[in-house]
Amino acid sequence: MDHMQYGLTPIDFISGESTTGPTAFNRRNFLVTALASGFALAASPVMAQAIKTDSKGLVAGEVSIPVADGKIPGYRAMPAKGSNHPTIVVVQEIFGLHEHIQDICRRLAKLGYYAIAPELFARQGDASKMPDIPTIFQKIIAILPDAEVMSDIDATVAFAKASKHANTDRLGVVGFCWGGRTTWLYSAHNPKVKAAVSYYGLLEGMKGDNKPSDPLDIAATIKVPVLGMYAELDTYIKQDAVSRMEKGLQQSGSGSQIVVFPAVDHGFNADYRPTYDRAAATYGWKLATEWFKDHGV
Repeated sequence: MDHMQYGLTPIDFISGESTTGPTAFNRRNFLVTALASGFALAASPVMAQAIKTDSKGLVAGEVSIPVADGKIPGYRAMPAKGSNHPTIVVVQEIFGLHEHIQDICRRLAKLGYYAIAPELFARQGDASKMPDIPTIFQKIIAILPDAEVMSDIDATVAFAKASKHANTDRLGVVGFCWGGRTTWLYSAHNPKVKAAVSYYGLLEGMKGDNKPSDPLDIAATIKVPVLGMYAELDTYIKQDAVSRMEKGLQQSGSGSQIVVFPAVDHGFNADYRPTYDRAAATYGWKLATEWFKDHGV
């Protein structure tokens, strides 16, 4: 297929053909057309320890990403010098593409990556302005099809490739919370991903009409090496589910691994939240960046 059409609909990466017709996503009423400023309301209170990475030596800021039915906003950060940077797609938390995810992009760009985060809730609403997590689940997560998410990430990779600054042959994905679940699913969707890292991504319980698979369903067949990082005290993700995921991954031959951090909770990497654990976050970041390098990203 024409490489400039790559990403505009979900693609079967084995055959190279679109898996949906051209009108699969035909609603053009995008509710989010620009990125949020600051942190999400539902994430309050924001802790004073929140990390702020500067953009010195970087090109960083909002971009507009063509997708199947229009354009969605995104945040892109890359080194100001050079080109052909290895590429990492950063997948947002349930709180949307707010300041923390933008900061993650800048941190990766400081390491030499072309890092890009698409606003994957653009059609459903602005999660950053919703008052609490149940509201975000009801108004966004419940109605957001996984196929639409896969399509938008495909389009984000295509946008990066077309920029001439990104080497998408060295493609990685990292996601947090809701984005951690999405990272598992996208790694199954696109076996051309070199490596991925899922921070406390939900493993089960979301399957339905518009979400045909949970990560547990694809564990045994995934081909991309994924590093899953989980928290012992996480009440959202039970240790039994983590153990079952590990068993499935052992059958996959992908080399995927799971690390469970003792005595920490869900969101241990979220430096702006009370659940932040600096020791776990620092070690987890080391593991994540080494995972990418070890797998050619």
